[in-house]
Amino acid sequence: MKGTVKIPPMPAKKAPLPSGLRAARVRRKTFLRIAAGFCLAATLSPLAAAREGERTRVLAVTRPTKDFSRPERYERRPGGAATTFKALNRHAFSHPSANMPFERQIDFRVGDGVFRKLWVSAPGSTAASDGLGPLFNARSCQRCHLKDGRGRPPTPGERAESMILRFSIPSRKGGAPDPVYGRQLQNFSTPGAPAEGEMTIAYEERRIALADGEAVFLRRPIYGVRGLHYGPLHPETTLSPRVAPPVIGMGLLEAIPVRDVLAGADPEDRDGDGVSGRVNRAWSDERGQWMLGRFGWKAGQPTLAQQAARAFHNDVGVSTPLYPNPSGDCTAAQPACLGAPHGAAPGEKGAEAGAGMFDLLVFYVRNLG
Repeated sequence: MKGTVKIPPMPAKKAPLPSGLRAARVRRKTFLRIAAGFCLAATLSPLAAAREGERTRVLAVTRPTKDFSRPERYERRPGGAATTFKALNRHAFSHPSANMPFERQIDFRVGDGVFRKLWVSAPGSTAASDGLGPLFNARSCQRCHLKDGRGRPPTPGERAESMILRFSIPSRKGGAPDPVYGRQLQNFSTPGAPAEGEMTIAYEERRIALADGEAVFLRRPIYGVRGLHYGPLHPETTLSPRVAPPVIGMGLLEAIPVRDVLAGADPEDRDGDGVSGRVNRAWSDERGQWMLGRFGWKAGQPTLAQQAARAFHNDVGVSTPLYPNPSGDCTAAQPACLGAPHGAAPGEKGAEAGAGMFDLLVFYVRNLG
């Protein structure tokens, strides 16, 4: 996909739909139309889901129903042939897609090992695991995405690990990072490179009166930073808290053809169903072009590989073939970080997580059922 993302023209606004039908259409547009029925190839390749024959079959299966007295026929398999029916226990998010061939399951398991790997500072006796930081938020993917699920805010007195503070200067094009602290607050570091600071969370309790006269009390979080080691933040820098999201279903999302996503865009809610979907364009460092944004809290990454490489770079401080700078999110104002030892392996062109290791990690995340 090259150039500007163009949203097809939408029909004129219609009268609001009845509430029952509207609710059904909302559910279909926000989940089933996006994720259901994409019976993927064994590796969940985006190209496989785009084949015309597959597309025709999927559209037939997911055609809107007019009978709401019973479940629609595809609701039992929201991920198509990749849907798993394993036990709903603490490992429920960690199973491979159901249609994965047996011979690829070893790659999935090794990729799981990379996801769980605890990185150490360089130089280390475990050459395949050194390269952490120097500034970082977590020592592994698993530390942020707990059991492949979402993270959580820190409890009082606990250092944040699966939640970060994102830095941005909105007045600058693209939301520039802070000139001293980079794209996010890293509250951990390796020896010799001081951590950047600590996230603080305070809560303001508010009384909310409900329509029936009952009152409830809700807590509003207030975020800040303390102990900044490298001086103050830029006066225009804003803070954006981010809890690590679940990583299940990302291969399904990647497999949706661009035109299907664009067809669902309705920023002005012209069809009156209460859903105002907007697309985002994101720059692909892999392909050197603008693409449809799919991943991250604000659809800021266009591909699963770039999303994973960014997380390695910013959260763990580990370089990859896509982002081979071993200093991670360090800036020119942090010379100890820039001068720290790195764990790049010979022949990997600066990558601490080499091409083979990184590809296995992406394969694992892409095929989580």
